[in-house]
Amino acid sequence: MCTYLTEKIELDGAGKGGSGWFTVSEGAVYVDHPFHACHEHTVNIDFTNPAEGPSARVAVELTEESALALIEAIQKALAAAPPGLASGRPRAAAP
Repeated sequence: MCTYLTEKIELDGAGKGGSGWFTVSEGAVYVDHPFHACHEHTVNIDFTNPAEGPSARVAVELTEESALALIEAIQKALAAAPPGLASGRPRAAAP
């Protein structure tokens, strides 16, 4: 059963699509029928930059188990890093 609910968020990062690297400014997460994955339903995540057109998009289709494992892996990676290391603050200039 599709939920037809989409969680949208603003993002600050980069992604690599078919045309190379682009700035990622938006994300969408939803449970629906996948386009490519061989499952009845998947957790679908789109990383986009609408200002750069349709080629500025990276999409993933994950099983529920894979999506939950990804959440856990992200939380572990962030917990292991010094606080603020992956924040949106500019990098310090190299000496």
